[in-house]
Amino acid sequence: MPPKSNRPTKLLPHLGNISAQQFLDEYWQKKPLLIRAAFAKKFAPLTKAEIFRLSSYDEAESRLIANIDGRWSLDYGPCPRGTLPALARNKQAKWTVLIQDTQHFSHEAHALLAHFNFLPQARIDDLMVSYAVKGGGVGPHFDSYDVFLLQGTGKRRWQISSKQDQTLISGLPLKILRRFQAEQEWILDEGDMLYLPPSWAHNGIAETDHCVTWSIGFRTPSNQELLDAYLDDLRDGLKVEGRYTDSQRQATDQNTFAAIDAPLQAAFGKILRTNLSAAIQPTALNEFIGRYLSQPKSHVTFEPPESDLTFSRFIRRVSAKGLVLDLRSRLLYDDGHFYLNGEMLNIAKSDRAIFVQLANHRALAPSTLTAASNTALGLFHRYWRRRYFQIDAN
Repeated sequence: MPPKSNRPTKLLPHLGNISAQQFLDEYWQKKPLLIRAAFAKKFAPLTKAEIFRLSSYDEAESRLIANIDGRWSLDYGPCPRGTLPALARNKQAKWTVLIQDTQHFSHEAHALLAHFNFLPQARIDDLMVSYAVKGGGVGPHFDSYDVFLLQGTGKRRWQISSKQDQTLISGLPLKILRRFQAEQEWILDEGDMLYLPPSWAHNGIAETDHCVTWSIGFRTPSNQELLDAYLDDLRDGLKVEGRYTDSQRQATDQNTFAAIDAPLQAAFGKILRTNLSAAIQPTALNEFIGRYLSQPKSHVTFEPPESDLTFSRFIRRVSAKGLVLDLRSRLLYDDGHFYLNGEMLNIAKSDRAIFVQLANHRALAPSTLTAASNTALGLFHRYWRRRYFQIDAN
């Protein structure tokens, strides 16, 4: 088990000078919390130009939402270069561009997520950025997950409601609530942050041009999604030997020829129960959970490095520079195994500490790598060739 930490008792400015445990006890999945000056003013992991450029990337998941003369439109990215500047010149258009997983493209964005490490990494989904002109927004809606809404540049008005009426306006490309009535309302200035539990209706409207909001969202699969993923995993990985036999069968009465008799039901049922019970043992379930939680999203792809390195050259480079996880990689662990981008790794006990450090801090200094075994170094090389790891460029 990891050493006990005193972190929960530390007062955190970005939580309003309360401890992480107090926040979890009083607010998490219970009620909203408005935090003034949670971060410095003009907090900007990405500049306006970087946001616009990122929206044009094929590998970035983006959406452009506009309201022109009262008509909503939704376009999925990538946004062709010049689209957003052209929209900005249309003073009648109220629009916003949303980009998911900005932590995949920016070290500064990834560093922002570290402020929320009082929750397990496996629960953090992504850091989304919203850039809007004055009046821009996505309409009143609700999310099924916890979210922190951090104001970067500009100002945004947030209206929220605890009402559970989730009826949507029909015929729109967006899920906009039909009967939204605000119960509370605030204008968030640069550095302010609002926490909302799941299913709280909210409506964010940009009060200024160049309004940038950062949304830290948390992974909350539905029970159906989790079960579907597990059944898919079983289908792909479960290998069952043998075949049904009934060498001791009794003759069937011709008058009940179409009946499914009890021995047949019992035999088929035993085959299913026996194999499924083996597949849902705690160890097997934990291994699936690790693979599932570390699995990148479907749009994430890893391209091999442009130039390959032999093992010996890789060791020389990494021993001088250090090793970091690729921004898109997810490395998690439990008491038995490590899980990297949906794969389970069997790590020797002697190497466990170095992998724990890499998972928790996403980097290994050159001095730390001297303690790694040749087996561990071989794994680093193998996954560097898949681009799961990077040689530290700093």
